[in-house]
Amino acid sequence: MGPNQEFKNELDRLIDHQLLPEERDFVWTYDRAVLLESVRVLEHAGPADWARPTPCADWDLRALVSHMAGQHHGFAAAADGAGADLRHWRPRPLPPGDKTLEDNPIDDDPVGDDPVAVYRAAVARVTESFARPGAAERRFDLPEISTTRTFPATVAVEFHFLDFAVHTWDMAKAVGLDWEPADDIAEAALTVALRVPDDERRLAPGAAFGPARAPARDGRPFDLVLTTLGRSPAWTP
Repeated sequence: MGPNQEFKNELDRLIDHQLLPEERDFVWTYDRAVLLESVRVLEHAGPADWARPTPCADWDLRALVSHMAGQHHGFAAAADGAGADLRHWRPRPLPPGDKTLEDNPIDDDPVGDDPVAVYRAAVARVTESFARPGAAERRFDLPEISTTRTFPATVAVEFHFLDFAVHTWDMAKAVGLDWEPADDIAEAALTVALRVPDDERRLAPGAAFGPARAPARDGRPFDLVLTTLGRSPAWTP
């Protein structure tokens, strides 16, 4: 069986995964909690911090936050039934000099280039879209994962929750904060993280997560999430 078929089979497993009722409830609640925490962490960033490195090797803090804002808009569009349009998923704000917005605009492009303000607006939008009546019953288009399949809303929100729990930690590391979520959120994130395949796709350029690391014996609850997804809890700039 080739890698493409293996990937399709893994998507089927994720799409068909049957969440318990309590899992369906927690993922939406904890996603909102992580979003609020991400804003709180980002508000510690000052003008000198935007060029700082992050645990995401290819991104400094500004690039990471732009990616996160773009993902929030993309997931919001998916919750609203418009996620197939890749323009919703592009980083916000774009790097200086990038003419994409002029050449190919869309209605949710940000006004201004203040990364904190743009990020807050993105969080507000995705929070509102996820809370709309009917969002939990919708199937989400997630074109960065698959352009041929859609995902149950709760599975999509699982992806969002895990990604932004980890990215909030990434931001905190960049600005020198010792941050981790509450233990119940860490346990929920671990439930999701353990379902992420740990295979050769984690070695590909641009992979969201690296190969799993050995956990520390005396690690904190969220450390196991980080090592499961290839992060080092001891990372420093």
